[in-house]
Amino acid sequence: MDLVSPPVEALGQIDSWGADTAAAGVVRDGEVVDTHGPRDAVVRWASVTKLVTVMAVLIAAEEGTVDLDEPAGPEGSTLRHLLSHASGLPFQPGMPSSSPERRRIYSNVGIETAAEHLAAAAGMPFERYLAQGVLEPLGMRAQLNGSPAADLDGSLDDLLLFAAELQRPTLIAPETLAEATTVQFPGLVGVVPDVGRFDPNDWGLGFELRDGKSPHWTGTRNSPRTFGHFGGTGTFLWVDPDAGHALGVLTDREFASWALEAWPRLSDAVLAEAV
Repeated sequence: MDLVSPPVEALGQIDSWGADTAAAGVVRDGEVVDTHGPRDAVVRWASVTKLVTVMAVLIAAEEGTVDLDEPAGPEGSTLRHLLSHASGLPFQPGMPSSSPERRRIYSNVGIETAAEHLAAAAGMPFERYLAQGVLEPLGMRAQLNGSPAADLDGSLDDLLLFAAELQRPTLIAPETLAEATTVQFPGLVGVVPDVGRFDPNDWGLGFELRDGKSPHWTGTRNSPRTFGHFGGTGTFLWVDPDAGHALGVLTDREFASWALEAWPRLSDAVLAEAV
């Protein structure tokens, strides 16, 4: 993945964010356009991990190891409910907060339950399935060191390899990715953590969808078709199919109000340069 000129000057904004480690990169149509900051520094991706976990589940679904609409999780829930935060499970372990398909309840435990379901169906630890199915085929050196919802450790190079896969899928069919980035269970109300309550709070299969949400952690220039995720360690990845660009950022500064100012500003500046 060689850099393509001209450079994206906006990426230099990350130097002012107050993080000890900050790295960012832009991918256009499956190729890296530019990066800023250390490409090989390994940081915890936090909830961006969910996207890689979901990719493993989608691969398993295509292989026939699991079915997205088979029972999984609490009573009445399916694997599809778990991946789209519609199972009723709470954020942390505990009893369901509601019945499935009633509200969009952002849930780490839902993603963890989906990973456990896949591991049981595949007859191997989820970490191994993830490595063999996603990380190694893409050339990623990232490693899962804990929760499938939050504990992937990897570098910017790893993140950009994954971003390129989301633009030009090789591990799954384009139709499968299209389904994963389409609203699942439309009309559910819910909260994007630390951003706000939305009605509806649209979500795909693990991918948070920008749609008409405002305010949002992506930029005002991002199209409604933008999908991705952000993490509590100051990390994010979005892919904008209309613009043909993806932006990935890794930092070691904990998510807070600073990010809801800095991230949209960076996203808008990157897309302005892309015009």
